[in-house]
Amino acid sequence: MTLIVAAASPFHGHVQPVLTVVSDLVRRGHEVVVLTGSRFAEDVRAAGALHVSLPPGADFDDRRLDLYFPDRAAFPPGPAQLEYDLKHVFGDPAPAQYRALRTLLARRFPASVVISDPQFLGAAALSLSAPRGRRPLTIGLGITMPTVLSEDAPPIGLAMPPLAGEGAKKRHREMNDQVREVFSGAQRHIEDNFGECGVELPGFVLDCMVSAPDHYLQLTVPEFEYPRGDLPSSFRFVGPLPAVPRPPRPLPQWWADVEGAQRPVVVVTQGSFDNRDLGRLVRPALDALAGEDVLVVAVTGRADGVAVVEGAGAVPANARIGGYVPFDALLPYACVLVTNGGYGGVHEALRQGVPLVVGGDGEDKPEVAARVEWSGAGVDLRTGDPSPREVREAVLSVLAEPGYRARAQALRAGFERHDALEAIAEVVARAA
Repeated sequence: MTLIVAAASPFHGHVQPVLTVVSDLVRRGHEVVVLTGSRFAEDVRAAGALHVSLPPGADFDDRRLDLYFPDRAAFPPGPAQLEYDLKHVFGDPAPAQYRALRTLLARRFPASVVISDPQFLGAAALSLSAPRGRRPLTIGLGITMPTVLSEDAPPIGLAMPPLAGEGAKKRHREMNDQVREVFSGAQRHIEDNFGECGVELPGFVLDCMVSAPDHYLQLTVPEFEYPRGDLPSSFRFVGPLPAVPRPPRPLPQWWADVEGAQRPVVVVTQGSFDNRDLGRLVRPALDALAGEDVLVVAVTGRADGVAVVEGAGAVPANARIGGYVPFDALLPYACVLVTNGGYGGVHEALRQGVPLVVGGDGEDKPEVAARVEWSGAGVDLRTGDPSPREVREAVLSVLAEPGYRARAQALRAGFERHDALEAIAEVVARAA
């Protein structure tokens, strides 16, 4: 048995993949404490681990970021908002995270392994605070695209695929220099945050998120990530995590329409978190495909989702609306998934070999969408507010061109050659 601390930034999209790993490690006989937001205490206990809340300086409710970070709304999605998040959402909590980790390890739980998401910068500070042997082994989980700069690909935040041709590397290096300049203020800010921990940040913060841990395990396959020849030696692709087990839910009364569909099934969703405004993607997709020979299944991820969609206008005859519909049951019938592009949700579709149409903005969604198109597994709408015409053209293109499904199926085969949980368990076992 190994004592493990798992640390997660208090965001649903960060906590859930960490808890998938935690649940597996507990099943293997390890004892795990999870340091994360107070609102996730029940989820942590359900995973079989002990929950420890982050201190007030680092704990917040991701569902109400406007209360904790009222200035954030003034920054549009993209580089400006990313800089704000680096400074305040992820940088400012780092000293409190680091102190909480240190206290937990010294006084309550002398773990030999610390696992964290890359944006939990208190764990990066721990990695940099002492050589291996004078601190626990640290493992970074790549729950989204790697942020490390490279001469082989554009920097994260531009949602651009790698350039080609003789001058590509030079242009990538120039873009990297521009990113360092754009985020120079955030860099100084986070250097000050790390200084409060008594730790020196050894390089650019986006690089350190990947290079600081002893092991960085990227939760995808190489076929879904831009090739880079200059990744740190600690970096390793381990494949995506398995689908998160969900509590059993009754199938909707219209489920027989899905099982017996004689026309393509198009699933549309905005996920279970970024779904407050269903007019951004769900409603445009319903309107876009109303006259097409397809069955549209809109999964709102909300208890009131059906009423909200119906209140926004008549539901087309070829559409079925649900609140919570089990994706493990639904996706095998899907010919296309229309989504706003969460990293985990996209991988869930690709695990079933389903091609995608992606329209999302904010957080990592434009980067995910860019990789879907680059990999050949779908279409990037390049907006979080697509028009019905844009959605219709993209869906019909994916349905008409068999190459999209062929690439999605190839990625599925790549997934099957990896076992992320086994790879993580092996690293933990070596540490023990």
